[in-house]
Amino acid sequence: MKADIHPDYVHATVRCSCGNEFETRSTKPELHVEICSNCHPFYTGKQKLVDTGGRVERFQRRLEKAGGASRGQSE
Repeated sequence: MKADIHPDYVHATVRCSCGNEFETRSTKPELHVEICSNCHPFYTGKQKLVDTGGRVERFQRRLEKAGGASRGQSE
């Protein structure tokens, strides 16, 4: 095996956009993330929609225009 081909594995500070900071190890000394375990809906148990380009509102408008969720009901 070749010697000295791997990057240095150093202590790293991870900073989230929610303000949470924690220490880990990485090849980079600082990491910036948008979502961490402190604010991710899966870990917090809170439902939160991450809407990209208004897709949720567009779907809700289409659903209202179609008459709601009346599927499976016979009249």
